[in-house]
Amino acid sequence: MSRGTVILRGGLATAGLLGALAVAHTLRRIGARVRWPAERDEYRDENFALIDEDEPGVVIADDGVPLATRTYGDDSAELTIIFVHGFCNSMESFHFQRRDLARQWGDRVRMVFFDQRGHGRSGTPSTQSCTVAQLGHDVAAVMRECAPAGPVVLVGHSLGGMAVLAAAAQFPELIASRVVAVGLFSTAAAEVTATGLPQLLRHPAIGGFRMAVRTAPALVQVSRTASKQLVAPILHVSSFHGHVSPTLSRFTTMMIDRTPVGTIEKFLKAIELHDESAALPVLANVPVLVLSGAHDLVIPFRNSHVLAEALPNSELVRLNEAAHMPHLQFPDVTLDALDRLLASAGLDARGGEAVGG
Repeated sequence: MSRGTVILRGGLATAGLLGALAVAHTLRRIGARVRWPAERDEYRDENFALIDEDEPGVVIADDGVPLATRTYGDDSAELTIIFVHGFCNSMESFHFQRRDLARQWGDRVRMVFFDQRGHGRSGTPSTQSCTVAQLGHDVAAVMRECAPAGPVVLVGHSLGGMAVLAAAAQFPELIASRVVAVGLFSTAAAEVTATGLPQLLRHPAIGGFRMAVRTAPALVQVSRTASKQLVAPILHVSSFHGHVSPTLSRFTTMMIDRTPVGTIEKFLKAIELHDESAALPVLANVPVLVLSGAHDLVIPFRNSHVLAEALPNSELVRLNEAAHMPHLQFPDVTLDALDRLLASAGLDARGGEAVGG
């Protein structure tokens, strides 16, 4: 490679970053109108490392990528709940569900959490494997390895919900034979970029960001400040609405900041192009919880409404004061909804056994 080529690529990378930062500036102007008054900090003493106390494991995906897992409970549980987190999050994003469901159901439920490829403690994937379809394969792999028998409930948030739908579309027999209920938080079956904040994925500056990562990944990775300036405003606009604990806000921001910039770039196109509509007939007879925030700018509530309408056995829960992270901001409402979902799956609060398996 000639010196001129190196200089050109470096210049293009810098231009891409500058364009991305221009988008970030626009987002900050939007975010400046979002107010999260710190009236209190109810989570000042919360143990957000709770999931780290659970049994660690690794599932090897079908293309060799290691997927880090944590498991609460054992094989004596009546059913297994598998949680699939969203884009730029990690398994810790289900902290409150891990805490509250364990309190509510004890050893009657087994919970499996895993970091999606390229996120958290999981391995680094190739660009070609960063597709929603591959994420569906990963969900199936975790299900086979971590819950080889018994009824299963799948719960996915955002990109994780898309992964659950992709698993249903690609492995209908597995879903039909094992899955007794599904929870879909802040997600959509298709056309994620048709409305709301995801239109930014089509912005030329985001194209520049992608190009910068491809042409000078070391430059971008070292300059974490620049990447945070792109991602943090999106978080600021989209994660919460109204009052939020400062500790919870920091916890969520840290999850975003830990996501490698390469992972962000690799999955942008996958999110833009995904269409998991083929999953809808597979889930037609399965109890489904569709939960979404009224102030979600990433995947607007109307997408969840369309999703619920296509699933005849679904319950649609609208959180009027929530944005894109309803399960973090409103864990009590989420717990109530999950309790109803588990009841519809056959988990009797009085001690009856779950259906399926």
